[in-house]
Amino acid sequence: MWWGCSAGGLDALVKLTSQLQGNFPAPVLAVQHISADASGNVLLDTIQQQSKLTCLHAENDMLLKKGHLYLAPSDHHLMVDRQRILITKGAHENRSRPAIDPLFRFAAVDYTNRVIGIVLTGYLYDGTAGLKVIQQCGGITVIQDPADAQYPEMPRNALNQFVPDHY
Repeated sequence: MWWGCSAGGLDALVKLTSQLQGNFPAPVLAVQHISADASGNVLLDTIQQQSKLTCLHAENDMLLKKGHLYLAPSDHHLMVDRQRILITKGAHENRSRPAIDPLFRFAAVDYTNRVIGIVLTGYLYDGTAGLKVIQQCGGITVIQDPADAQYPEMPRNALNQFVPDHY
């Protein structure tokens, strides 16, 4: 599963991860927009306290493991290539780094129909283009219901661009 969120993302990520068992049969990768000077430890620590998954900051060249949640490090994009994590300081996308779209694009190309991409609460448009690629590659797309999102703009913008498999 591949998750992307912005404002309000901490609550959304905690709610989702708390529902998954430690033996979840796939890796979970998450991009939360955070400032370049943030460590992301508060986010990671909070998720870990509520989750049965093993939660950690993604590092370049890590192997993906089932039952693990990998969180994008601040000021770096999180991507995947054949079961390995790629961390890059590429250009900002949608005014963000980390951004959701790079993760979704790489996941769609690498995992095709085995990807579940989820756009959660936040501002602007990040995640929309990546979800479209996931859908084109046969993966499953999910958008949080804007009525349930703490910040409904990002899910609403995605829903205005295409019809996901679920919302």
